[in-house]
Amino acid sequence: MSRLLVLGAGISQVPLIRKAKAMGLEVIVASCSGDYPGFRYADRVYEVDTTDIEGILQVARAERVSGVCTTGTDVAVRAVGAVCDALGLKGLSERAARLSSNKWEMKQAFAKHSVRTASWLRADSRDAARRAYQSLPHSVVFKAVDGGGSKGIIKVESPEAVDAAYDRVMKATKQSFFIVEQYLEGIEFGAQAFVYDGEIQYILPHGDFMFYGDAGVPIGHYVPYALADETVRDAQEQLKRSIAALELDNCAINADFMLVGQEVYVLEIGGRAGATCLPEIVSTHYGYDYYEQMVRAALDRSPRFERVGATPCACELLIHNSHGRLVKQEIGCEPHPDVIQISFDYRLGDSVRPFRVGTDRIGQIVVKGDTLEDALKLLQNVKRSVTIDTIDRVSAATECPECG
Repeated sequence: MSRLLVLGAGISQVPLIRKAKAMGLEVIVASCSGDYPGFRYADRVYEVDTTDIEGILQVARAERVSGVCTTGTDVAVRAVGAVCDALGLKGLSERAARLSSNKWEMKQAFAKHSVRTASWLRADSRDAARRAYQSLPHSVVFKAVDGGGSKGIIKVESPEAVDAAYDRVMKATKQSFFIVEQYLEGIEFGAQAFVYDGEIQYILPHGDFMFYGDAGVPIGHYVPYALADETVRDAQEQLKRSIAALELDNCAINADFMLVGQEVYVLEIGGRAGATCLPEIVSTHYGYDYYEQMVRAALDRSPRFERVGATPCACELLIHNSHGRLVKQEIGCEPHPDVIQISFDYRLGDSVRPFRVGTDRIGQIVVKGDTLEDALKLLQNVKRSVTIDTIDRVSAATECPECG
């Protein structure tokens, strides 16, 4: 029986783990310790932080795995690349993993390959952060280079806010520096893609629903996303240059773009599938199981990306606005054939956090429709029918950064 190593045990990894099990694989899950849902579905569990590359390599060698995979999180990508290189498995290389999971190295690679991206500077002190703020036009964004899930990303709009933002971003990073990036004003959107044996298998642009706190955080997505033909061509060109710059191959791709005027800027590219229900969006829109194709690719079993259709669909996270203990989670709408999923991540009595980043989610909704308008209308109706109540303010739970 083939063995698949899945890195991460958070809610984003659960569908991947369950699909691998349904495919008859022996599934090994590695993650930092905690009450993570993916552990319940694994054949064997290793409590190893996925940023501990040597520890993950020991697990992979001991288990003699046939493939390694993750989804929805950047922090595990480096270990995926290391295992692929060390064991000769199908997947992105450690170099590609490093380039696509470190914002500083990503920016440098983009510059060498003429990828259109926001101007940036490096800051390793308060003085450097102040100088960078003064050097770049308008507002800026402080970004931890090793963060994931929108952690360590802070918009700075005044000189007086620089010192506080510096403290917060340095607390969020393991590095001694971060990047200060020009804040782009425009329309943010994204794309999912997959590259296999050097060929891009598909590119799916999607619209984003955003939550704005310290920075913009996606809380939902929808397809099809209406773009002018020249914008689509520009996005595809920028994505192809990004793939070449980051040396990505044999992996899913999560792309974040900003349309500024008539030009598409690349915000970030990840060498893994997106979170926030995006694999479900790909599966629903194209008519194949995207999790299955990720597993097949990791095992070098010729993933199949034939499109059965192009179904309009939409998804959104269920979120809450305060710390508390869950006392009520109810779905008030009747079953509907176009409601793909309504799911909760927590049980009654669990503690939850106010939403700030993607891992603060409480659940998700995925719907489809004959038209995008139908899907969006259904999504709103389902959202209104869901009731989530909490009581008792509690302190924020300690979280593992890898488990998105």
